[in-house]
Amino acid sequence: MRRADVSELQRKITELKEEKNAVLLVHNYQVAEIQEIADYLGDSLGLSRRAQDAGDTDLIVFCGVDFMAETASLLNPDKKVVLPSKTARCPMAAMLPLRVLKSAKEEHPDAAVVLYVNTLAEAKAEADVCTTSANTAEIISQLDEETVLFGPDKNLAWYASQRVPDKTVIPVPEHGHCNVHVLFGVGEEAMRLKEEHPDAELLVHPECNPEFQMKADYVLSTGGIYRRSKESDAKVFIIGTEVGLVDRLRREIPGKTFLPALDYNECSAMKRITLENTYQALLEEAPVVKVPEDIAARARVPIERMLEMSG
Repeated sequence: MRRADVSELQRKITELKEEKNAVLLVHNYQVAEIQEIADYLGDSLGLSRRAQDAGDTDLIVFCGVDFMAETASLLNPDKKVVLPSKTARCPMAAMLPLRVLKSAKEEHPDAAVVLYVNTLAEAKAEADVCTTSANTAEIISQLDEETVLFGPDKNLAWYASQRVPDKTVIPVPEHGHCNVHVLFGVGEEAMRLKEEHPDAELLVHPECNPEFQMKADYVLSTGGIYRRSKESDAKVFIIGTEVGLVDRLRREIPGKTFLPALDYNECSAMKRITLENTYQALLEEAPVVKVPEDIAARARVPIERMLEMSG
């Protein structure tokens, strides 16, 4: 799409959003032209907090993936939440079906059940508390239980276990992962960039493999990567997460250089949201995301507990 066409569609979305008293919540992994018109742009924790504080908005348009829109709906049962594409489904969330979680709970009846927000509502309904990549270790450290079932990301489970060594963190399922972050492997490309830019900071997401995390200068959520990039005196950063965040960093933090740790690593589910289907979602107020109330009532509890326990 030509830049003039992009700008025109952005203008139409902005006008329609105001007309319908809608709010546009956008994840860091969205394409740049959607990021540019967001009412709130951030990571899962920030988006959850913003969804919780949706105020007198009539309509929430969530530019992210399915579990994110579900979370917004759970926190706003009286508001209409739309997800521009029904195909924007997180593969990781699908790795923890309800039967797998219930089986793990039966095997470890005394364990706390801590679920990443990257899960579907039916799984959240079985959790004690939810977490994001920004607060997993912090929340697990506050729990009384010594054993924690954590799903579905095994690498985030490993990250938390390193920071809370007095807890036994059991990943459920055993091999749950993010398809995007495991593509970084052990970080060969990132280390080649580090040789070329020895003063660069390597910032890595905790969904990456442990071998890559151990090579990082900092292991951070996307929100944490953004803050570190702004606050650091470094001028060059190697970014170990989805390329959408690199787009944002380059746009919003001038005077610094941001290099993707892998040439072009993108989340195909996130990229199923486009300006075109975002406009249609606003226009038609569909597809609507609504969790059945019997599940929603239980799934809401661990999300609200997460927000209460987060610093």
